[in-house]
Amino acid sequence: MTDGINNPDNKTVLNQNVWEGFSNWFHSICVVTFDLELGQALENIYPRDVKLTKQDISNICYLAFPDSNSGCMGDTTFVIRLQTKSEKSLRQVKDITLPRGYFQKSIVLLSYFPFNNLFNKLCSYIAPEYFEHGQESLEVACYNIKLWPTPVPGIPLSLPILGSVFQTYIPISGAVSTVALLGNDNNEGQKLTQVDDLNLYEILQPVLSHIHLLWELVITSEPIVVMASSPTICSSMVLALTRLVAPLQYCGDYRPYFTIHDSEFKQYTSKVHGAPPVILGVTNPFFAKTFQHWPHTIRLSDDTGDTQKYKLKKTPPTKMIECTSGIYTSYKPFLQKDKNIIKKIRAGVKRPYEVQSVILSKHLNELTQSFMIPLERYIASLLPLQKDISAFKAVPTPNPFNPDSFFATLDKTGPHLTLNKTGIKGDWIGLYKRFFRSPNFKAWFNARYTELSLKLQALHAEALSTVDITNWVRGRPEVEIVDMVMRIKNKIGKCNHDVPVSDSVKQQLNQRMQDIAISLPEDLKNILQIS
Repeated sequence: MTDGINNPDNKTVLNQNVWEGFSNWFHSICVVTFDLELGQALENIYPRDVKLTKQDISNICYLAFPDSNSGCMGDTTFVIRLQTKSEKSLRQVKDITLPRGYFQKSIVLLSYFPFNNLFNKLCSYIAPEYFEHGQESLEVACYNIKLWPTPVPGIPLSLPILGSVFQTYIPISGAVSTVALLGNDNNEGQKLTQVDDLNLYEILQPVLSHIHLLWELVITSEPIVVMASSPTICSSMVLALTRLVAPLQYCGDYRPYFTIHDSEFKQYTSKVHGAPPVILGVTNPFFAKTFQHWPHTIRLSDDTGDTQKYKLKKTPPTKMIECTSGIYTSYKPFLQKDKNIIKKIRAGVKRPYEVQSVILSKHLNELTQSFMIPLERYIASLLPLQKDISAFKAVPTPNPFNPDSFFATLDKTGPHLTLNKTGIKGDWIGLYKRFFRSPNFKAWFNARYTELSLKLQALHAEALSTVDITNWVRGRPEVEIVDMVMRIKNKIGKCNHDVPVSDSVKQQLNQRMQDIAISLPEDLKNILQIS
């Protein structure tokens, strides 16, 4: 496996230069094994000097092996989420030479990037080679990764790994997904796929009839438990749910795979404060009892190819243990579902899954954008008028967000205007009110408020850069002049850091400093450090 792929000398393969390039993509690669006496144990980690807390190591080790009653023979790949993102591949095979009669070992890729599609494919290459050839194959994989280009959005990337080449790209924020295939370097006519693509249709088809209800639950950051027999199934569903509201970023917590050994187990199972805004994927039947107080549960069939229509059920919490596949919730949707899109997708069962996913993704994308565009327009109106921005006054702040004022705009700018052909109608104001209480809204609003504040800083800097400072200085008390110097210096510092202004504005601000300096005595110029 190590021949013909720029195989370096093993004595020098893992030098410091390797880890500098490696760290552009990954935090570390862990090897976790099951020891009969010690239980789950961290066997190896690359790079050797990487720092993980005891709690992180404990979480990784427990998450490395499926916590369920179902036997996962062979290789299993799934996603976990800690303070760092990771993708994991587990192999369990019979081995009569071992006391338990099974060989169990996991390869865990830890990364700060949520490139789940790419890392899933990467695991499918790295893990089997490690299980067959041992440590040498991991060292070669690390050397290959060191040669990868820096992850830059919007450009094609060729990523060689163990004799194959992944062709992919990182989407620019807000870009609409296009579905294609990854492959090895022997394939001709390869298409490009995004590093974080998911086949939404394949994952969501059992719950397709309730996709609009799930969209509401996710956009309002409702607590959801996904129960399945394998971590592969539950982690895929959790990731798919977080993508329902794209291009809006889901900002609640989510754990594609969660076990009873997780350090936050008590927090998530506590009945005192209610369920937090998090989506959990679990496999241990124990959770059916522990999460009875959670308002929304999706129980998935063992059959990954199951295309049955899951029913919506309102089973009392005390009977959750005996529940069959389905969606269990008492939630009343604010909106009517778009039956036409569901019929269109169900009628296209002979289409490739990739095409079905594009249709579904496009619909959900349009639904989210129709919901968010009125908010984008309203928050843009909170910017004070440019005529009210004075170089001699403090920078104004954006006007406060007023829900009632926003609701008053919906008749002319509401979602119903762009969704009138879909049949989606309902209580938009009620849904917005629920959305305003969610982490999704808080994160979106904070980001937009910051953008408005920086815009006002930029407009104020432009006003200050063009003011006739020479005329203003005449007759001014020295204390006011010193205050103006400090304001301009502070403004220049902000412009060099995060305020979006042109170089010409920065140059003009420096010129205003020079204009003031002419009127100041030498001792004061020295104190103020201007010349």
